[in-house]
Amino acid sequence: MKSRIGGIAVAAAIRSLMAAAAIALPPQAVYAQAPWPTQPIKIIVPFSPGGSNDNVARLLSSKLGARLGQPVVVENKGGAGGTIGTDFVAKARPDGYTLLFASTSITTNAAIGKKLPYDPAKDLSPIGVIATSPFAIVVSNKVKATTLREFIDLAHAKPRSINYGTAGIGGTNHMATEMFASAAKAQFVHVPYKGISVAFTDLMGGSLQMLVPSLASATSHIQAGSMRALAVTSAERSPLAPNIPTAAEAGLPDFHLEVWYGLLGPAKLSPEVIKRLNTELNAVLAMPDVKQVLAREAATPQPGAPAALGNLIQSELTRWTRLVKENNIRIE
Repeated sequence: MKSRIGGIAVAAAIRSLMAAAAIALPPQAVYAQAPWPTQPIKIIVPFSPGGSNDNVARLLSSKLGARLGQPVVVENKGGAGGTIGTDFVAKARPDGYTLLFASTSITTNAAIGKKLPYDPAKDLSPIGVIATSPFAIVVSNKVKATTLREFIDLAHAKPRSINYGTAGIGGTNHMATEMFASAAKAQFVHVPYKGISVAFTDLMGGSLQMLVPSLASATSHIQAGSMRALAVTSAERSPLAPNIPTAAEAGLPDFHLEVWYGLLGPAKLSPEVIKRLNTELNAVLAMPDVKQVLAREAATPQPGAPAALGNLIQSELTRWTRLVKENNIRIE
């Protein structure tokens, strides 16, 4: 009888120790051992609905949901140039159920000197690069330059005589234009707007002379003949506009600049969840119908390892920070 009672006591002690050990495990260890996913997943887009970020995110969400066996829902949390939605994910539980659809702005926001409530290199876990897409260098039809080289020569001949518009100070097309100006050694006048659509209107009206928008946003205007495209900023010509030369072809050797999209989670996301998401993301990017939809956004799939996105973020932070310092760009 005593032996039986002793055995019961030992078993109870073991169960108590196991329970205590489970409580003591760090959160990421618990998440790694739990089956995943067992509930819907949110992809936060840190911008308002509509536009390339939202379009690509919604395409991926439906495909990822089918492969993961759980709904993947896009939730827009716009504001402050993308920082509100990014901060939401950075502070979310690292359980794999809250992810971030990030783009180039996550690095330009940091480089421009904004006071961010997160560190893009430390507070987020890279999952994978999704795609890249070029900018287009477009000018008003009233500008007397039909090639990029002629336009650069015109800018050199009359410094600060050319006005360019952007969707706002510190935004991606502002930074892209500053990068172009630095490479071309030209001086332009910045006219910031509260959205790129108004800048397009003023370019077509002639009060602006230049824009450097995403190719996807400019394509319909270019095809309609309401503005002139001088170059795309990708290393190769875009299938969406094969007749437009690259900047390197058109007179600016070695100039290469693209918007990128990537998938991230909060810091301390478990390696198992990252691996699963990366595997499924790469499988989705290989689908022919996904490639077709991305092509309409002038985007090229970039499947790869999580480290590729981490390296891209680091290199972009370095590149944009150098541009800001060398050209004394301020957000005031």
